[in-house]
Amino acid sequence: MSQEYAIQGLSCASCAHAVEVALQAVAGVQSAHVNLATEKVVVEADAEVCPLVMQAAVQAAGYNLVLPLVTQNFAVSGLSCASCAANLEAAVGRLAGLASAVVNFATQVLTVTYPLGAIDVEQISQAVEATGYHAQLLTDQASASQAQIQQEADQAAQAKASHQAALWRRFWLSAIFALPLLCLAMAEMVGLTLPTWLSHRGGGQLFVGLQLALTLPILWLGRSFFLNGFKHLVKGHPNMDSLVALGTSAAVAYSLYSSIQVWLGNHHAAMSLYYESAGVILTLVTLGKYFEARSKGQTSAAIQALIKLAPQEAQVLREGQEVTLPLDQVQVGDLVRVRPGQKIPVDGRVVEGQSWVDESMLTGESLPVAKKVGDQVVGASLNQQGSLIVETNKVGQDTTLAQIIHLVQAAQGSKAPIAQLADRVSAVFVPVVMTLALVAGLAWYLIGGQSWAFALTISIAVLVIACPCALGLATPTAIMVGTGKGAEQGILIKSGTALEMAHQVDAVVLDKTGTLTQGQPQVTDVLPLTGWTPDQLLALAAAAEVNSEHPLGQAIVAGARERELALPEVT
Repeated sequence: MSQEYAIQGLSCASCAHAVEVALQAVAGVQSAHVNLATEKVVVEADAEVCPLVMQAAVQAAGYNLVLPLVTQNFAVSGLSCASCAANLEAAVGRLAGLASAVVNFATQVLTVTYPLGAIDVEQISQAVEATGYHAQLLTDQASASQAQIQQEADQAAQAKASHQAALWRRFWLSAIFALPLLCLAMAEMVGLTLPTWLSHRGGGQLFVGLQLALTLPILWLGRSFFLNGFKHLVKGHPNMDSLVALGTSAAVAYSLYSSIQVWLGNHHAAMSLYYESAGVILTLVTLGKYFEARSKGQTSAAIQALIKLAPQEAQVLREGQEVTLPLDQVQVGDLVRVRPGQKIPVDGRVVEGQSWVDESMLTGESLPVAKKVGDQVVGASLNQQGSLIVETNKVGQDTTLAQIIHLVQAAQGSKAPIAQLADRVSAVFVPVVMTLALVAGLAWYLIGGQSWAFALTISIAVLVIACPCALGLATPTAIMVGTGKGAEQGILIKSGTALEMAHQVDAVVLDKTGTLTQGQPQVTDVLPLTGWTPDQLLALAAAAEVNSEHPLGQAIVAGARERELALPEVT
């Protein structure tokens, strides 16, 4: 395996020789060649040789071997709020040797950067698992085929759709129980009268029992709040689910205590039930989770649109025969036939034919570009009239479209400066809210002179209304939607930082004439010489252009037909 590294501290040929000797002394290294001019070394070594060992050998010789940075993406499951993302970033960021760890809550992706060989995938996965989440390494975009990326994207989209459907089902099932529970608990408070046998006036046992019976299914449907919330609370990383779980658990526990009092004969305790608070809170938070999942699911639509710009198959000429192959089987040097109206599947050079090609997806230029033998064409551009045979010179991740997709993905995964502020707030949000809930309850009980039951309801209210998700979700979602929509319109945004800085722009200068047009040339004026009418001149010009494939010629013909002019025969 060959790998190139930068070397620091070289001053002469003797330095280069010393580095070569130091590296060749490492077990598993076959050869090392230092280029003094570029200050780089090319090392041939076995795959199991650790770069850190080579770095240590070079440092022992008095120089520094600079290890290249590796970036890897992991799909993370189990994130329920912005605090989860902040907790995970902090936990993974503590790994020795890691340069950076960034979690995008909107995409549920962990991006880690580290020097080559400094850490392995298993260590990162274990650190994620220890925090209470699960990480799966995503396909390397630089080496994956378009088909692999598409397959991975389809699987992710299917998983998101399934998650959304599950949340929606959980919401409406919870609502079936929450609505009658709310009506039963609140009817008399809003002026409605319940039958005596059903209300607290009739002894209260049935009144209490029905509320408990309606609450239990909601608790079961929303059990993930309690499982996740208390799990992360025990691990010392409380999140939004922890807030919901604490608040609703307190409400249910106090209501159970009051219910027991009613069943023991204390009918006044029927007025101290908070079952409907727990049920309605779980139902509404589930609805919020559904809307959140929808917003996250819609953010990847732009990437999907870009991936689908390129055709999935190509007509390849092999041994004199035309065969249809999947795009990931096309190789550099293959001859590909592109018929009129088809998208060009690969980057390459025209070796036969001539045509007009619409490259607006790349350049933004609305007018088609003439292509002849020897001209370069770009994958995903549209061949308009003529038939072309293209010799492939770029495939897969080397194509221009793949580079655009990679740029958009990098921009969507980047964090704007404002997002870093939101992350810092989210990291301490949940503990602060829990502290405030405790302080608020104690203040009403000790200073306000209220009952402990009233103080408990105050603490519950503070816990359940606090939700840091909007804080952590809004910025990454805005960046993803902004960069994605820009890419759909041919505007490539380099990063979240660049997008945030765009609000400071005072003027935009465009250097191409055809950019701000409808993308379709048309006749606007006809200026004939003396003795000719505009219609006569337009009819003659259109007659000459009627068989032309030139976009301006077609515009002249279209202008004559709009005026319903009779075109003379051209001989």
